[in-house]
Amino acid sequence: MYLYAMIKIGVSACFFHPQLDRATFGPKTLSYLENDMAVYVARPNVMPILIPELPHAEKLAMINEMDGLVLQGGVDLAPETYGEQPIGRWLGDRIRDEYELELIKLFLDAGKPVLGICRGFQVMNAYYGGTLFQDLETQRPESIKHRDAAEYDHVHHSVRFEQGSFFETLHSDEKDPMVNSVHHQAVKEIGKGLIPQAYCTDDNILEAFTHESAEPGKIMGVQWHPEFFHTMGDKLIDPFKIIDAFLSFVKTDK
Repeated sequence: MYLYAMIKIGVSACFFHPQLDRATFGPKTLSYLENDMAVYVARPNVMPILIPELPHAEKLAMINEMDGLVLQGGVDLAPETYGEQPIGRWLGDRIRDEYELELIKLFLDAGKPVLGICRGFQVMNAYYGGTLFQDLETQRPESIKHRDAAEYDHVHHSVRFEQGSFFETLHSDEKDPMVNSVHHQAVKEIGKGLIPQAYCTDDNILEAFTHESAEPGKIMGVQWHPEFFHTMGDKLIDPFKIIDAFLSFVKTDK
């Protein structure tokens, strides 16, 4: 029987930095993968692989064996990453920013597909020179609620796909498309070469983009969390269209 090689998709790590009052591993840095993300990426014949923070040479050796990159959600970006100073308590994680910016460059330089989700969407925007609203409630008070700690992945809103866009085609059978919303930061100035694909219908916050340097879907990001869609049944758009479009750019002739 012919056996196909597994597709290996690298997933950026979330970090717990040393915290001495933590009960376990207090002085240690922990790298982790949120489990819904692991399930989402693990499509048939696809293996999600957490990419730890390693020295450059070791990291590059790992990436050479991988077929694409998914940037998962998590803590805020540090404002310094996109050339600003903090306006409040939202300091972000500069260490993780630098780690993920390096991953983006390594995968793009290798010609491999990149998909950013929530924080991943935002760090991709910063990679291409864009900026963020550090806090929507503070800087865009007219915007709708995009995050609630108690409701979490049940907060949702409608989206408007740009006419003639890749995302409009991808979701052409979706009526009144809805997505979840788990973020308080958002794209302010869009990065160079990024092409808007979707906006929040209610307040015009950017929700998705692709990049002009690649065929649509090979380099893209979404502000929502498709990996969490299962918590709301069929109320939201089909989440697997995004990951399957991304995986279509993986080279299988290995």
